[in-house]
Parts: sequence; C-alpha cells; structure tokens
Amino acid sequence: MSNHEKKVEANHLEIEMSCMKDYNDLTEKDLRIQLAASYRLVEKLGWSFLIFGHLTARVPGSEKNFLINPYGLMYDEICASNLVKINLEGDKVEKSSWDVNPAGFIIHSAVHSSKSNAHCVMHTHTNAGMAMAALKKGLINIDFSGSAFHERVAYHDFEGVTLRKDECKRIADDLGDKSIMILKNHGLLTTGATVAEAFMKLYTLESACQVQLLARACDEEYEFVPGDIAENHAKDLKNAASFKLAFRALVRRMLREDPSFIL
Repeated sequence: MSNHEKKVEANHLEIEMSCMKDYNDLTEKDLRIQLAASYRLVEKLGWSFLIFGHLTARVPGSEKNFLINPYGLMYDEICASNLVKINLEGDKVEKSSWDVNPAGFIIHSAVHSSKSNAHCVMHTHTNAGMAMAALKKGLINIDFSGSAFHERVAYHDFEGVTLRKDECKRIADDLGDKSIMILKNHGLLTTGATVAEAFMKLYTLESACQVQLLARACDEEYEFVPGDIAENHAKDLKNAASFKLAFRALVRRMLREDPSFIL
C-alpha cells in the first residue's frame, strides 16, 4: 500500500469513527461530512424528491447556526463544503454562491428552536411516506419497524407549502415531546441528538411505511402487535449506540462507493 493509500485509509477511518461520537464531541467538519453522507444515502435509497426536502443539523458552538442543502442541487451533488450555514431565521451567515429554500427551513426552524436536543432534523417526501401521510389512521402496530414507534408519532395537519412563519408554533406544539412526526398529506420528519440517530429513525420510519402499505394491499386481516408488546419493543430499540453503529456502516459503504461527499 502506497503512502497516499495509507493516508486515504486513515482519513476514511477517522470519518467512520466520528459517527460514533456524541454531538458535543463533534467538530463542524465532522458534522458537515455526516450530513453530506446522509444526503447521498437518501439519494441512493431512492428517497429524494428532486431538489426538495431537507436534512439540517445544528452547528456545534454557542451560535444558533445550522447546515442545510444548497437550493438547486440534487442530493448526489451535495458535499461537505457546499452545505450552506444559516441562522435560525434562514439567513446565510457565511458566504455561499447558493441560496436556501425558505419554505424548507420553516419546518426545521420550528423543531430546532423548540427542542434543544434536536440537533438534526430530517424531512422527506418519499412515495411511501406521502402515502402513509394521506391515510387517516396513520401508523399502526403490525410490523417490527412500525411497532418501534408505538405511541411515539406526532401528526401535523397540512397547511399547504410551508411559507408562513406562524405555522412554526403549530408544528412545534404538535411535535411536543416526540421525535417522530408524520406531516399529514405531506411527508415524514424525524429528529435526533445526532445525525446518526435522526437518519436511523428515518430509515426505520420509511421501512414501516413501505411494509404497512404492502400489508394494506392484501385482502386479509391484520395481525396487530399488542400494545404492551409494542411498548416493550419500542423501549428495547431505543439504543443510541446501535443507531451510531448502523450509520457508521452506511457511511463506510458510501466511502467505499463514492467518497466525493467528503470534499
């Protein structure tokens, strides 16, 4: 192995290991790389909706600044260096040739400002997520993934494109003390103390939506998971360490397949 290859390998291992850190131990560089990796993963998994939807993260430090995707780029074009740093009002705080989508950050600012531990917020418009958001009963306890969110899902009524700042309070009020939300007639939202936590919650929620839509298409009664079993299941799966380990594996995969997101 050449010296260059050894340096690349060491750098990739350092990036991997950063996924295991707690939020307060992260640098802005760590956060940028993790968030950029998440955008690439969303694209790879088929969850993107052109240039729309957002994944945001609070920058470590005393200032209330956040990283968000450049408005106009596809998710597979996003990398650590072109993420835009903004404040809670959605204004750029560092020079960038890219703008941000004002409609997108209203949802995120509502969550970031109301929940001190919501360091990362992810919002998608997947087909399965939007279909689930159109169903009156919402998520039910019939599968492994869905039961992980037993009585842990918040709902927010659709108010059209999120352009009005007065919706922020209603979003925050509806979310309450939960970290998962289905935006009715709209899409999915997850929060986490780390990028890893928010992403793995999104992965599990998306899986639950897909499974339940498949089950709804079958001409047979559901086998519901009893409430007490679902509650124990949800508690057992609330493991930040496993979130980090799974996310680290996904980042390792992206480093192997296309490491351009770290630039």
